[in-house]
Amino acid sequence: MLITLAPDYVPSDDEEFMNPMQVEYFRQRLLRWRHDLLMEANGTLASLSEGGILEPDITDRASVETDRALELRTRDRARKLIGKIDQAMARIEGGTYGYCEETGEPIGLKRLMARPIATLSIEAQERHERQERIQRDD
Repeated sequence: MLITLAPDYVPSDDEEFMNPMQVEYFRQRLLRWRHDLLMEANGTLASLSEGGILEPDITDRASVETDRALELRTRDRARKLIGKIDQAMARIEGGTYGYCEETGEPIGLKRLMARPIATLSIEAQERHERQERIQRDD
């Protein structure tokens, strides 16, 4: 089923949760986010393949190396994020997007707007984080 969204459409709590319009909104948002991350990654690859570090000054060379290391860490985070976006897209296809993986309850529009790749409701996420802190403290 093809759904066309109005350009100014924003999901609202007045609608049925995860109705076809909301699902399409989040699908498009995730696809745009994924596309932007891939474009940034391509730019990084282009800049890194421009050759070696030609700075004659050792301080300048160290600065360039630090910048490259930071860029590679950023790209690694983006790679992991793309994986999470792909998982969210699979949940959309499977009809489970927007629902907590632990409880099956709706995650909530505000949380999904802030973090479209969320898999847990706020309550479940807080329980999970408390459990991690307890385990870390042991």
